[in-house]
Formats: sequence, structure tokens, C-alpha cells
Amino acid sequence: MSTHVPLAIIGAGLGGLTAARVLHVNGIEAAVFDLEASPEARTQGGMLDIHESNGQRALRAAGLHEGFTEIIHAGGEAMRLVGPDGTVHVAEEDRGGRGRPEVDRGDLRDLLLDSLPQGLVRWGRKVVGARPLGGGRHEVSFADGSTITTDLLVGADGAWSRIRPLVSDAEPRYTGISFVETDLLDADIRHPRSAAVVGGGFFISLGDRRGFLAHKETDGSLHVYTALRVDEGWLDTVDFGDSAAAKRAVLARFDGWDEALRGLVADADGHLVPRRIHALPVGHRWERTPGVTLLGDAAHLMSPFAGEGANLAMLDGAELGLAVAAHPGDTEAALAAYEKALFPRSEESATESAASLETMFGADGLQRMKEFFTGGGPGGPDGA
Repeated sequence: MSTHVPLAIIGAGLGGLTAARVLHVNGIEAAVFDLEASPEARTQGGMLDIHESNGQRALRAAGLHEGFTEIIHAGGEAMRLVGPDGTVHVAEEDRGGRGRPEVDRGDLRDLLLDSLPQGLVRWGRKVVGARPLGGGRHEVSFADGSTITTDLLVGADGAWSRIRPLVSDAEPRYTGISFVETDLLDADIRHPRSAAVVGGGFFISLGDRRGFLAHKETDGSLHVYTALRVDEGWLDTVDFGDSAAAKRAVLARFDGWDEALRGLVADADGHLVPRRIHALPVGHRWERTPGVTLLGDAAHLMSPFAGEGANLAMLDGAELGLAVAAHPGDTEAALAAYEKALFPRSEESATESAASLETMFGADGLQRMKEFFTGGGPGGPDGA
């Protein structure tokens, strides 16, 4: 038994939800399908800097900018750049006015979810395949055996999109950087040394093609990304089921670094989480394919070192929704207009992200980032 859904969005991440919200405020209902069992199936985690030029623009189109201002993390725009010996090279306080306030990803997702009609997001619907039916219509198959047909299919399903193969043969490639994520809970009380090192906002420590990126979270924890320039298989040599052994393996890469920096791993609470950083080819695009398009990481997965991923996904979603609303009854005109702006915008940010990776994790990453933050050089991240 197959159900027909005129407009189907696959993926309830920030981009997919923004698209659904902008469509909703313009009187167009979509259905969103997500593989998670429920909104609470996993913590969203991480801080995001939401930029005036794209992420906030999307929130305005969604009628949610006022609500966004209420979840901003006060102090989150502070930034600190530290060397391997613990020397602070750059320290900026959060004075506001930079146009990129920090919010908790989970709070932002909740803002979007709460703005949608009950039942619009269909949880527990893992896509296992999609195929064209002709005339711009598609069929989507789910792991539970159900299927839908749709007149407009939107792939907002992330890095390993099941919808992308309908328009492109491109696949994400390993960038050469791997993360190991750690959390230090109730940092001011339980981990005062680490809290003092990181400060109240975004923290970067770089040296010899490796480093630490961290944020002070709204719940008082520290979320840390230990970044290593290693072969793609290196993470497989570490037993992440044994936290003590995993900590030793990671810290062996930071021999000689300041003990307060090493403590971001050594003192971590809970399991260490490995993550390889992948990216689609810079300039990824596809020929106009009737009845289907992509947004967010499905369209332009890039490394996080330009701080644009979430912002672009939301802007993609907003502009797609606006394009559909502006071309009633003409899906192809809407998608052509959307993709015309999508491709060059994505390429510009992907180029910046790739350059920032080389800046940060090259042999002289610390010096180049110091020059960037003090106005003496190009490239650099806005957040992790």
C-alpha cells in the first residue's frame, strides 16, 4: 500500500524543518520523514553561530527570528586562540554586534519543530530507496516496508543521502581530518581547570596539524572536538569501547602539550565519540532533474571549518520554500530558480571551508589563525 504525498521532505534536520516551516507560513503543506524514532531519540548537541547573512535570514523568512533571539547564548561569541604550551594568543570578549550569535543546536531545532503542525513530521521512517516514476513523480521506500509517492521530493537527509543518487553520482570523501568528541559536564564545578582554559565561548588550540576546538554549552558543560590530521583508518585502530584506552591513544598524539589542554580529553566524562570529517567535491552540482532537489549536507557537505553548514542548510530550506510559493503550479520553474542560487552559494562556502581546513591544520596553523583573527591574513572558522 502506497500513500501519495504531494511534497515530501526527507530529513528533519535544520534545513528540512526550515523548508517545511517556510512552506507552511506560505500556505503549502509538506510532509517530513525522518529516520529517528522521535524528536527525543538522541541529543542534538553542539553550539552553532547563526549568521545574519544566511541563517538569520532564513529564520526571518520562517517568521521565527523573534523566537530565535530568546534562545541566544549570552557570552557565546567570546573566542580564545591558544597554543600547545597554553599561551593565549587571541582573546575576544562577547560584545555582541558581530552578527553571529551562538545558540544550542537542540534549542534551535525545538524552535523549528514547535512551529510546525502536530503530525507534519513523521518519525521512525528510514528511507532505504527512491526511484523515479516519470513525469517528475517519485516513489520512496522505507525500512518498515511502506512506500510513498510524491510530486516534489526534497532530499534533506544529510551526508549519506538516499535521495542524492537520483540527481548525482557524487559521494562524500574523507578530508584528512578526524574528530574525537568529548564532554566535560558541569564544568565550572567538576572541571574548573578546563572551564578556565576554554572560557565562555568558542575555543581553539592548534599546533603541528592537530588541535582542540571547544564550546561552553548553555547547560554549563564543555563540548570538545579533538582534531587530528590522520589516515582514514586511524580511528579503527582505537578501541572506543574502552574509554581509558581511547583516552591514552588520543593523548599520545598530544605529548608535550600543556596539561590543561590534555585535560580536555583526560578528564572527559562518558565515552569518546569518533567522527571522520567528509566533504562532497567543491562545486558539486547536478543537471535539473524533474521533481527532485537537495538541500543542506545532501547538496553540499563540507567540513565545519567555515562555520557555514547549518546556516546554509537553513537558507537552502527557506529559499526552496519561497521558490515553491513564488511559482504555484510550476514545480520545475521553482526548482530551477532555487538551484540557480544554490549552486554558486554552495561553491563559495565549500571553497572557504576547504581553505580553512588547510589554514588550521597546516604546519603553521597557529600562526596563520593568529594572523586571521588579528586582521593579518585570510581564511579561518566562524565556529565548529
